[in-house]
Amino acid sequence: MKLPFVYQNFVFTDAESDINQPERTLDMFNLGSMLNLGSTEPVIGSASTLVECSAMDLFKYLGDDLFQNYPKWSPEVKELEQLTPGPVQLGTLGRQVRVDQGRRSESRFKIFAYEPGERLTLVGVSDPFRCTYKLQDANSMKSTRLTFTFELLELLVVMRPFEALVRVAIKEGAGRTVQNIKRLVEADKAMKTSAT
Repeated sequence: MKLPFVYQNFVFTDAESDINQPERTLDMFNLGSMLNLGSTEPVIGSASTLVECSAMDLFKYLGDDLFQNYPKWSPEVKELEQLTPGPVQLGTLGRQVRVDQGRRSESRFKIFAYEPGERLTLVGVSDPFRCTYKLQDANSMKSTRLTFTFELLELLVVMRPFEALVRVAIKEGAGRTVQNIKRLVEADKAMKTSAT
């Protein structure tokens, strides 16, 4: 089963009718595909780790407190702003400014999946990316398996010659992300435990 994907402001799934066929439509208008400039497949990096806390506590850190904590586990994020008022929930919009390997970029994202204790997914509104944080209870509320997946849904034509390097960077970034979250959440838990 294919997961839904987002391109610009449209969400496509396998449930779309044969008339729409979004994958073919996107390929028809993809310059890289038309000129055979390299792969148009998403670039995906994934990593997982075991975090010593409950899935609900981890989700609170990742989801409910996203706009306070995201720059902590992703130090490339230099500015982060919640664009919609109220608590973080399905449909919440955000804006981030990142500096990755000296390159500054700004993007807007939307909370695409918000399943407390299970899954948080951010999708790019202005750029074609998807980040998913999947949580699985590993030891009856004592530890959680965290799997982070970053998908760059389309690689810019000028970057296609460097696709292998981009894949390595995304995979390494996914590994750093889960390790940073683990370190921060477990340190926070230890600090709260020692305070009581």
